[in-house]
Formats: sequence, C-alpha cells, structure tokens
Amino acid sequence: MRSSAAVSSNVIRFPGPRAAPRDGRDQRGLLDTVYTSGALVVAADDRETKSLASRLQVFGFLNIAEITLDGSTRKLRPSEVSALSTERPWRLSRPSFDELPPLAG
Repeated sequence: MRSSAAVSSNVIRFPGPRAAPRDGRDQRGLLDTVYTSGALVVAADDRETKSLASRLQVFGFLNIAEITLDGSTRKLRPSEVSALSTERPWRLSRPSFDELPPLAG
C-alpha cells in the first residue's frame, strides 16, 4: 500500500518570474483587443499579427478585411489570407452572429 504523504513530484520549478505576455502579440491578447474595441487595423508590414489573425480566422474567431487604397474594405477568405500579403493593411473584427443564416427546421 502506498501512502498519499509520500507522493513524489516530477515538477521542476525554474527560478525567476514568468515572462509577461506581450501586448497584442499572442492569440488571447489579440482576441481581447479586437473583441473589446470591436475592430483593429493591422499595418501592412506587420507579418506577426497577420499570421496570428489568419490562424484565428480559420477557427471562426475573427473576420479579416483588406483595406483598399480608397479606404473601402474587402472581406478576405481564409485561402486568400494564407498568402500573408504585405501590400495593404487589414481590418480585424468580431464575427457577426447576425450574419448567420437561420436554421432550417
């Protein structure tokens, strides 16, 4: 029989504080920013943020639109986003649940 007081642990604690998450540079931070503000404009050359956003779009957490030269937006499909174009800035927004088609029933 084994005693619960004699349980060994294989967890190693590394000294020092944990690294703080970078603002807007992780998926949760990016989602928090977009969901709080409603939208976020990403600079054309910000490949890291665009890469995060493209992964989140695949799962349906974000809408991505390309901002054209005249200021209008064009919604991008996941297949278009995968190229990570640095030609134009993007506008990230929450997916609108109002746009869902009604359930057939």
